[in-house]
Amino acid sequence: MALAVVHSRALAGMHAPLVAVEVHLSGGLPAFNLVGLPETEVKESRDRVRAALTNAQFDFPRSKITVNLAPADLPKESGRFDLPIALGILAATEQLRSSTLAEYEFAGELALTGALRPVRGALPMALAAHRDGRRFILPQASASEAALVRNATVYAAKDLLSVCAHLRGEASLAIARAEACPGSSGVVGDLADVRGQSHAKRALMIAAAGGHSVLMTGPPGTGKSMLAHRVPGILPPLEEDEALEAAALASLAGCFSPEVWSRRPFRAPHHTASGVALVGGGSDPRPGEISLAHHGVLFLDELPEWDRRVLEVLREPMESGVINISRAARQSTYPAQFQLLAAMNPCPCGWLGHASGRCHCTPDQVLRYQSRVSGPLLDRIDMTIEMPAVDASVLAGVDGSREDDDLDSAAVRERVIAARAIQRARQGLPNARLAARDVQRLCLPDAQGSALVARAMNRLTLTARAYHRVLKLARTVADLEQSADVRATHVAEALGYRQCERLAA
Repeated sequence: MALAVVHSRALAGMHAPLVAVEVHLSGGLPAFNLVGLPETEVKESRDRVRAALTNAQFDFPRSKITVNLAPADLPKESGRFDLPIALGILAATEQLRSSTLAEYEFAGELALTGALRPVRGALPMALAAHRDGRRFILPQASASEAALVRNATVYAAKDLLSVCAHLRGEASLAIARAEACPGSSGVVGDLADVRGQSHAKRALMIAAAGGHSVLMTGPPGTGKSMLAHRVPGILPPLEEDEALEAAALASLAGCFSPEVWSRRPFRAPHHTASGVALVGGGSDPRPGEISLAHHGVLFLDELPEWDRRVLEVLREPMESGVINISRAARQSTYPAQFQLLAAMNPCPCGWLGHASGRCHCTPDQVLRYQSRVSGPLLDRIDMTIEMPAVDASVLAGVDGSREDDDLDSAAVRERVIAARAIQRARQGLPNARLAARDVQRLCLPDAQGSALVARAMNRLTLTARAYHRVLKLARTVADLEQSADVRATHVAEALGYRQCERLAA
């Protein structure tokens, strides 16, 4: 009778709780029992482990094997427990010294040949292992991702034999190195690529400076999507803790790539996406698009074409910055501090208000189309900007206008970074994330600005939420101008972006 314990990790939302893989050998008829709330892919590890040990020329015990994945009330999924189970069997049969196992944690799916395949969630698992003071052994394809955790010791292994050789002291595994490229922006395109639309570029600069949400309306071909795809290029780089959070979420979803380290996420799901695709979910809840856009941009094109019930799921996370997913047996909480960019046409044909007079939509058709986006959702959008059609002379660059020379991405990004630095020094977070009590303390305008807001509250019938959003937006305009006070001119510009009240009317 023999017992061995190997440490591994499960995944529960953003957390990676410790799992003790306990392997017990006893007399009786040969059997391989797996307990501890394993899901189907974990139960299938019995056959993968047996074949991997045999093909690696190890002796598979002809006795009763009981593997317990503790704690028993924590659901276990995926093939990440293959490697720790195999090592536990080797330690229990004394083919491997069990004394060396306590210093490490292990995760990896075994091929039948004994090779190691990558697993998702390597980064949050490595972070938890590092906090507990253990070294982590992972498949080569997952190790570079886990090595992004500062000061963590992560070893990259190609197969079961190399792991055993390392534990025996025969041949050391290579320490994994992060393959991230922090200096690479990965930005494609420049704001200057979009001719005209200086008003929209100014609005996007303000949105980027304060983390505000934006809705762009206008006929087809006016540059709405082009501008949205260039917003990541004017955002400041991620701080290290923000980059770790964003990378951990991508790792949990199985879509992390080292090349995007320190870049602001940009997610642009198709309008046929479901509510679960947006907020996350499933029997084993995984992050959705709003969490994958954490600390970045979520772009929703053709906003009225989205199912209204799908759009409504955005309302709570836009306010709270988190999403709580509850299923019958699992509950998970994921961060979702995303910056919403949306685009829509003004009517079903798209040409309402165009100088050509091409639009023949009736007022009822226009109203039905615009009302597909609910008033409560529009109320949560800080800025609404109209983007008219651009004249051909502007597109051709023959009108002699040089109004966009100072609105290229590099120049705008410098101003955005300077404004964000002011906000970080003043309150530690972007203006869009200020709580109501902080708005009253940090964003109140001067006497003229306060009078202007009061008149706008009555004339535009602004809600209390809209009132706070106007003040936060005015504070951002003032930050861009390096102004310590919020003046009436800043408030006036902020009120100019509250066109959503007209859409909701």
